[in-house]
Parts: sequence; C-alpha cells; structure tokens
Amino acid sequence: MSISSEELLSIVAAYLWPLFRIGALVSAAPVFGTRVLPMRLKLIFVLALTAAIAPSVPPPPAIEMFSMGGIIVIFQQMLIGVAMGFSLHLVFGAFVFAGQVVALGMGLGFASLNDPSTGVVVPTVSQFYTILITLLFFTMNGHLIMIDVLADSFHSMPVSATGIEINSLWLLLSWASNMFSGAVLIALPAVASMLIVNVGFGVMTRASPQLNIFAIGFPVIMAIGFFVILASLPNIPPQFERLIGEGFELMRLLVGGS
Repeated sequence: MSISSEELLSIVAAYLWPLFRIGALVSAAPVFGTRVLPMRLKLIFVLALTAAIAPSVPPPPAIEMFSMGGIIVIFQQMLIGVAMGFSLHLVFGAFVFAGQVVALGMGLGFASLNDPSTGVVVPTVSQFYTILITLLFFTMNGHLIMIDVLADSFHSMPVSATGIEINSLWLLLSWASNMFSGAVLIALPAVASMLIVNVGFGVMTRASPQLNIFAIGFPVIMAIGFFVILASLPNIPPQFERLIGEGFELMRLLVGGS
C-alpha cells in the first residue's frame, strides 16, 4: 500500500487544523488554561480532545497546509478558539471583580495574594470566590458542556478560510458588560451592609466625637463583612449558573450555532 504526499498532507490536515482551534480554546478557557496546570498536561489534554473530535469533523478544505491560505485557516481556527474560551473567562472574571469590591468594602483590600492561575495579584476574597466557582464548574459538568459545544462548533462553523465575523466579535465585547453587572449583583449584599455600617459609625462619631471609632470600626466592619459573605453563599450557585449558561450560549452564537 502506497500513500502519496497529497494524501498524507490531507490526513495530517484533518487532525492539525482542529488541533489549533482546540488548543486555543484550552489556552484561553478558565481552569484549563491556568498556570497551575503543567504545560505537558495541557498538551496531553489537547491531543486527547483532538483525537476524539477530529474523526467526526467534516472534511477540511482542499487548501495546501504550508501556503498562505493554510496560514489563514490556522489563524482563523486560533481566533475561534480564543473567542470561545474568552467568553467563559469573562464569567470567572465577574466573580474576581466581585471579590475585589467586597474586599475593598470590608477593609481587606490590602490582603492580596498572587493568583497562581493568572499571575495577577488579587484580594483573598477573590481567591475564595475563584475556588468556589471552580468547584461549581466541575460539579455542574461545565467541562463536559464546554467540550460538547466545542465539538458542535466544527459542524456549525467548519474548518475553512472564513471564520468569526466582525459582528460576532462585537457581540463578545458587548457581552463583557455582563461581567460588571454580574459582579455588582454578587457584591451588592456585602456593599449595602458595609454602607449601612459606615453610616452608623458616622452617626456615632457625630454624636460622640470622643469615641475612637477607628479602634473599633475596623474589626467590626471586617467581622460583619465575613458574616455577610457567609450569609450570601447560597446566592452564589444561582448567579454562577446564570452567568455560565449565558457564557455557553455566547459560545454557540460565536460559531453560528443556536
């Protein structure tokens, strides 16, 4: 049995072009694209996904891989993967931003740690929210839904020289506003509680100027902040379920799905 060079390149392209989309999505997606996971483990995961998804992908276009058209196809696949992964990353960013707002309100803005997943210094409250929603992500089978949406994207938007349109990219940018609105809804109970406490301390300072409010205000605000975080934990799963559902829906819209 003899295989020509054209047939060999077509076989390689059938696996290589989906590899770029899958690799870009894994690199940009939350949890999987973090710095905590070793690069070797990410590569094994990407190769395993490619081996599982590539056989069901529609035939690639008859474009030479090492030509200008092939480079355009590779760029398009990487752009699709990054856009899909970034849409989910915005959901996690909403909780990080909410943690920053809560931490500043309760006086824990100085208690910051280096987030190993992103390499950015964030408050400890944001780290707590990140760990919590990561566990919720796996509990709700978010990783399986992400893989399912990725596999369907090769049918709704097959590998070709054309990819995501400008309108889809604007849709992704406009949806980024949900990160701020979602963060406000998550942090609203703590922010409102801190505002009421600060107003109460202001009234006490006005009524009794001799009281040292700074000596008792900081621990009281911090204690109330921790209590509000504990009391608002039951509201985190519904908020995360809503935001992650909108994120998956955005992923489908980006690749022309429904």
